[in-house]
Amino acid sequence: MTGKDDQFRLGCEVLLHSPPSWFRSGRLGLLANQASVSRSLESVKGLILGAGGNLSCIFSPQHGFYSDKQANMIESSDSRDPDTGVPVVSLYSKTREPSLEALEKIDVLLIDLQDVGTRIYTYTTTIGLCLEAAARSAVKVVVLDRPNPINGAQIEGNVLEPAFRSFVGRYPVPMRHGLTAGEFARFVCAAAGLDCDLDVVSMMGWKRSRRFDDLGLHWVYPSPNMPTCETALLYPGMVLLEGTNISEGRGTTLPFQLFGAPFLNQKRFLEELKKPGLTGVTFRPVTFEPAFDKHRGELCSGFQIHITDKDRFKPYKMGLALLQALGLTHPERFRWLDPPYEYEWEKLPIDILIGSGAVRRQVEQGQDLDRIESDWEPQLRQYREKREPNLLYPE
Repeated sequence: MTGKDDQFRLGCEVLLHSPPSWFRSGRLGLLANQASVSRSLESVKGLILGAGGNLSCIFSPQHGFYSDKQANMIESSDSRDPDTGVPVVSLYSKTREPSLEALEKIDVLLIDLQDVGTRIYTYTTTIGLCLEAAARSAVKVVVLDRPNPINGAQIEGNVLEPAFRSFVGRYPVPMRHGLTAGEFARFVCAAAGLDCDLDVVSMMGWKRSRRFDDLGLHWVYPSPNMPTCETALLYPGMVLLEGTNISEGRGTTLPFQLFGAPFLNQKRFLEELKKPGLTGVTFRPVTFEPAFDKHRGELCSGFQIHITDKDRFKPYKMGLALLQALGLTHPERFRWLDPPYEYEWEKLPIDILIGSGAVRRQVEQGQDLDRIESDWEPQLRQYREKREPNLLYPE
């Protein structure tokens, strides 16, 4: 599909087509960033003001309102929007949730964020923390829904264990959760037992099997290292390399599509990677030099990942296969990063990312990946049951 789907509408467009009474009478807060746009690439911030909304405060997630901050760059908690003069409160600063003082200045919190369908991506944690804060302050929350870019039908991975909760995984979902932002909000309220006045403005014309690139939409990067839809599909697996001394491509023009290290033996690694029988993906040997982050300024041997069949590709399984192959082929050079890894974690960063210590141990022991997958299937069955009542869209 090359043009816009005339039967499809984003949640923000549905709301603005027929705004409810509170839209003009209430004081509005908006959690959004520069990827919060209409199908015609108009900023939701501007559309709200143009439709007569009383926008009193803007909240920004990790990476800032303009998605200009790299990972783990802490922002100033307060500033002003240069276009409107409205206060901007960062939720990736000394605080990770709206303060009671900030919520007292609004009646309705609108949330419009483009998630990428992976538990590690912090926007859903920020949405959950907003719901928790709103439940304590009786502020109404309205989520303007957007597509899960890697579709809402496929789920994959182990469910987060409570002992491994963090800002990169707060709620009991698998790595690839198969929810839209609005569905995630509904799931959080149910799972956490929140008494929150939550509404979701659903999209029109979206089905769970539809990916972002099926919709004729323009991709606007929601964070600096998420430049394409293909990056989002690779992310559930490639994010695991953040817990290792292997570059995941940060500091290059192809983050999460490239990986490697100065010591990586491409031939030996590729032979080992053939064993798990990964489908829908191929690995092309490359060399690259990161401009920042791990191995900055060093020539790295590695691979570019090419997805050949999106329906058969399992990104999380691929990520575990990479970890296992790296450990087997480079036992003296490959390592897990030690805590703390930018956060005050007592556990290994890789375990925080995976959401379990058991999976990492299975990978270290060289267990068959199909066996590892089968071990988390009971968790996924329970997750599907809890997920079902919160779904808003057909298959």
